[in-house]
Amino acid sequence: MSSHSRRAPAGAAASAKPFFDLPAEVAFRSVSAAAAGFPSLDEGVLCAVGHTPLVSLRGVGQGRLRVYAKLEGLNPGGSAKDRPALNIIRAGIAAGQVRPGTVVVESSSGNMGVGLAQACSYLGLRFVCVVDPRTTTQNIQLLRAYGAAVEVVEHPDPETGEFLHARIRRVREILESVPSGFWPDQFNHEANAAAHRDGTMREIAAELEGAVDYVFCATSTCGTLRGCADYLRETGLDTRLVAVDALGSVIFGGPHAERIIPGLGSGMVPGLLRPGLAHAQVHVTNLDCVAGCRRAALREALLVGGSSGGVYTAFERMQDELPDGSVCVLVFCDRGERYLDTVFSDTWVQERFGDVAHLWQTDDERLPAWT
Repeated sequence: MSSHSRRAPAGAAASAKPFFDLPAEVAFRSVSAAAAGFPSLDEGVLCAVGHTPLVSLRGVGQGRLRVYAKLEGLNPGGSAKDRPALNIIRAGIAAGQVRPGTVVVESSSGNMGVGLAQACSYLGLRFVCVVDPRTTTQNIQLLRAYGAAVEVVEHPDPETGEFLHARIRRVREILESVPSGFWPDQFNHEANAAAHRDGTMREIAAELEGAVDYVFCATSTCGTLRGCADYLRETGLDTRLVAVDALGSVIFGGPHAERIIPGLGSGMVPGLLRPGLAHAQVHVTNLDCVAGCRRAALREALLVGGSSGGVYTAFERMQDELPDGSVCVLVFCDRGERYLDTVFSDTWVQERFGDVAHLWQTDDERLPAWT
C-alpha cells in the first residue's frame, strides 16, 4: 500500500451500504412513487442500476500498481448516467415535480438521454431529448427505441460556439410550450452528485475495503467528481481524485476549443463543481480518447466509450508519478459499441487524424491481415 493509503476510519467501510440498501431513503422514495401513481422504482429494470463490476487491469500499472476499472457501461442503459438519471427522477417524484403526465425534457450528448429514456419508458412518462450532431447514431437509435422524442440542434450557440448552450436554450423553449414539464438540469441537480456519492464511490470503497489511493474519473457535469468527493469528505477516506477533462473544455478555466468526443468536458462551468474537488487534473485530446479506447480493447479486452478512453490515457500519462503499491480505480463511463462508427472505425479515424494506428498497435498487430 502506498504511503498515503489508509483504510476507512473505524466502522466506515463496514457501515457503507450498497446504493439500494438505504432503508429510510428508499422507503421514502418508494412510497412517494406509489403515492404518485408510478410503479416501484425498486423493481423491474431500474433495480439493476448500480453495483457494476470492479475488475483488475493488466495493461497498465507497470507491475507495481494495483489498477482496477469500474465498469459503468454494465448498467442496464449502458453507462454511468443511468445512476443520476434514475436519482433525479426519484427526487422529482419525491418533490411532487414529476407526476403521471409530466413531460421530461433534457439536453444530452447521448448517455444521460438514454438513461432518462429508460427510466421514463419504465414509468410511462413522455421524454424529449435535445441532442446535437455529435451524438452518435447508436445513441439516437436507442433514444427512439425507448420511445423518446429526439430534437437535434443543428447549429452551435453563435456567441460561445458551443452546442451545449444552444441545446439548453431549446430545452427552455420546449418547457415553455408544454403544460407539465420537468427539466432534470443535470449540470446543477444535487441528485446527480448524490447518485455517485451513494452509489459509485460507496461501491468502490466497499469492494476495496476502503483501501483506495486514486480514483480517475471523466468530467462533464462533474456529477461523478462531486459525488466521489462528497463521499470521501463524509467518510474521511484518504483517496485522491484525478479529474480527466477534455482539452478545449472550460470546466477548469481552460480556453474553449473544438471537442468531437461526446460526453467529455463542457462548454460551461457546471453548477455542481466546487473548488478543490480534484487533487489533480489531466487534460486529454480527441486523439488521446481514441487511442485510449483502442489500447483498452487490445490490452484489456474491454470495449469502452470515448471518455473512458480518455481516462485510460490519462492514467497511462500519470502512472509514472504514482507511489509503488498504489491502489487505483479508473471509472469507465460507458461501453464502446456506441462508438463503432467513430472511435473504432479505421476510416473515421483516418479522416480526422491521419495514420495514427501506431498509437495502439504492437509490431505483431501490424502484420498483414489474414486473407
